[in-house]
Amino acid sequence: MTRYGSPLPEKPLLDGLETKWSQFWSEADVYRFDRPGTRDTVFSIDTPPPTVSGSLHVGHVFSYTHTDIVARYQRMRGKHVFYPMGWDDNGLPTERRVQNYYGVRCDPSLPYDAAFVPPVPVAERTGKDKKAPAVSISRQNFVELCERLTAEDEQVFEELWRKLGLSVDWSMTYTTIGKEAQKVSQAAFLRLLGRGEAYQSEAPTMWDVSFQTAVANAEVVEKEVAGAYHRLAFKHGDEDVFIETTRPELLPACVALVAHPDDERYRPLFGQEVSSPLFGVRVPVVAHHAADPEKGSGIAMICTFGDMNDVLWWREFKLPTRTVIGRNGRLLPVDFTELPCEDAARAQEIYDTVVGKTVHTARELLVAELRESGSLVGDPRPTTRPVKFFEKGDKPLEIVSSRQWFIRTVEHRDELLARGEELQWHPRHMQSRYNDWVKGLNIDWLISRQRFFGVPFPMWYRLDEAGQPDYDAPIVPDESTLPVDPSSECPPGYTEEQRGVPHGFMGEPDVMDTWATSSLSPQLAGGWLSDPELFAQVYPMDLRPQAHDIIRTWLFTTVVRSQLESGVLPWKHTALSGWILDPDRKKMSKSQGNVVTPGHLLEEYGADAVRYWAASGRPGTDTAFDPQQMKIGRRLAMKLLNASKFVLSLPAPGEGARTTDPFDRALAARLAGTVREATEALEGFDYTSALDSIERFFWFFCDYYVELVKERAYGKESQEGAESARATLRLALDVVTRMLAPVLPYTTEETWSWTHDSTVHRAAWPVVEELAGAAAEGRPELTEVASSVITVIRKAKSTAKVSMRAEAARVVLRAPAAVLDDVRLVSADVRAAGAVREFEFVADEDAELTVEVELA
Repeated sequence: MTRYGSPLPEKPLLDGLETKWSQFWSEADVYRFDRPGTRDTVFSIDTPPPTVSGSLHVGHVFSYTHTDIVARYQRMRGKHVFYPMGWDDNGLPTERRVQNYYGVRCDPSLPYDAAFVPPVPVAERTGKDKKAPAVSISRQNFVELCERLTAEDEQVFEELWRKLGLSVDWSMTYTTIGKEAQKVSQAAFLRLLGRGEAYQSEAPTMWDVSFQTAVANAEVVEKEVAGAYHRLAFKHGDEDVFIETTRPELLPACVALVAHPDDERYRPLFGQEVSSPLFGVRVPVVAHHAADPEKGSGIAMICTFGDMNDVLWWREFKLPTRTVIGRNGRLLPVDFTELPCEDAARAQEIYDTVVGKTVHTARELLVAELRESGSLVGDPRPTTRPVKFFEKGDKPLEIVSSRQWFIRTVEHRDELLARGEELQWHPRHMQSRYNDWVKGLNIDWLISRQRFFGVPFPMWYRLDEAGQPDYDAPIVPDESTLPVDPSSECPPGYTEEQRGVPHGFMGEPDVMDTWATSSLSPQLAGGWLSDPELFAQVYPMDLRPQAHDIIRTWLFTTVVRSQLESGVLPWKHTALSGWILDPDRKKMSKSQGNVVTPGHLLEEYGADAVRYWAASGRPGTDTAFDPQQMKIGRRLAMKLLNASKFVLSLPAPGEGARTTDPFDRALAARLAGTVREATEALEGFDYTSALDSIERFFWFFCDYYVELVKERAYGKESQEGAESARATLRLALDVVTRMLAPVLPYTTEETWSWTHDSTVHRAAWPVVEELAGAAAEGRPELTEVASSVITVIRKAKSTAKVSMRAEAARVVLRAPAAVLDDVRLVSADVRAAGAVREFEFVADEDAELTVEVELA
């Protein structure tokens, strides 16, 4: 059984400490959050809920260690630390993992099968079964599979977090898809709806053709894609008007041409009509300042829709909508007889050849037709262009018209910028990313998704006599009945037999975007609806730690929800961590296929060594994956074990023993400076600078101070000198152990347990005042003088290839008189440590300290 005050081990070892102490911490509830009753003594953390879709990688270990260091520090500062863990287990990543793991696909048209047995996982199949087609299952069966697999993944994640030593209160774990999460998300949405801050609209939205869902601006990334400019000739009477486009397949969707109002080339055309090549559809020529005269031929097609500029111009000029690309990424039918077309029959004949084709195929067919008709001028000119992708997708996004739910953000831009100023950013420069995103808002936050595993929108729609839904008057439940699933539950006053029939009802089929739930993480973790007493003690929270790349998603959306619901900032501070880079300096991520999983690293180096590597990565800075740093961390942990054993093996100082020797006082003064530096750094969430300061002191303590005072501590000189050395050794070890505890929790717990009866992680963080007596009149520069002299003596012996215990016959020291006086203060310890027979002091006011060694 783990216990404190156990005898010093004969040979301290790092192996086995994780199992020993993590079990103890769990059994003793060391990290349980105790409610103090008031907000002022709480330090609450809005911990990032990791996405449960496979396995954690070293990037997770990196950033979550940073948070844990802060949590442990604040706990030692006397705060009641609210530090829960959440699991982000809804959304596309989970759906994709379930589809690939079980070999299934969701078909919402299928009925629920209560006797459904999950298929054998794909990885466990053999022979022909391995290539079997995906099994179609109902939405409810699919959701149950998602819940089943995420529960298994969450258990694996928790085991790894425990081994890493996260000081989480595991009794307060939450999820983003469970009943409580659904209740919170639905209640928050209904309140926004009631205040007019949430609304639905039929509008052009970015659409992922693979996942078959709308995508919000914040989830979009741009990638450079190879393409070609095609020079096409529109007709204005007998004259040609040339445009250049990389998307000739959108020619059937062209509803206007646009040029800059100051472009002399096209001024005569403004207000006129031109005919499109191949299809002969007449379209107007308009002027807009957003048109770029330097791009292509200076005049461009407005299509519905190729990009967001098209959407802007379409709205401003109130142009018609001619959607040609469907939600599946294939071309839709168009009736050219309804268009201002010169030869509708011929246009229809050409267009019908591409209906149902993919964008790529349609482009090839239409380019061939354009070339044959002479409307394609010259050969396509190769180029690369930025194309928008869903951050989790691998096909370009299209813009399609669809009915979606939005939360108002654009009209709150000034309020959100003010909240950004109020928030304390670590590092400070990261605020610019937030500001740039908020200032650039031009569309409200799209929160609906056409997926399956997510929080349902809690509403139904009445159907008219034709079975068409009345979207303007949704039926909403009372908040007390939440959560509800409109796909399997009926609205008040209706029965299941009325679902989908005229004068009946239909449930809202969409689910909320995962950020719509994750943005409520403070409310989910803090018990907003379920535990108002707890919520009052933890909210607004103190800290939001997260990666810098999701400032525009998670950080921004959480600020939005808090502002709209409570009118406050959700936290006081945000600490941003960087990415982990692979050897090619690329971000390590699952989508890139370049991740390193942490299991074997924890086995090989130990948790404290891995934590040391993580703590070496500065806030907000991308850091290379470097196992060499883990080796250094393991060496540090091992050194702490051995140094602790040596110091604690010495006779304990007598009662009332004090630090009296000048060298000991100098060390205590230097230690006080380290405490001050480390505390200031950690108050600013700069764990790396804190570790750097602590580590520098620790290695000086081990490599110089311990070696210099060792003989005196053994009692080979005066008893007073021995007591001073022993008291100082124990004091320094005690303080440095507490300062290293947030970074090396296992090693420090082990060494602390040898002489204490309670955990180091509930001990008080060191303060300068507790060193005041030992450091009184102490001069830290004496430590540098002593280390400089002993370093030269050691180097002389090493060069001569003699033992460090070999005698130095004479050591000549040349320096100004004041420096020599300092050397005399520490000379007894230097003499003992360097086996020096005789010192010779030569005063020279013009010289810096020089040391000459004559070996015996």
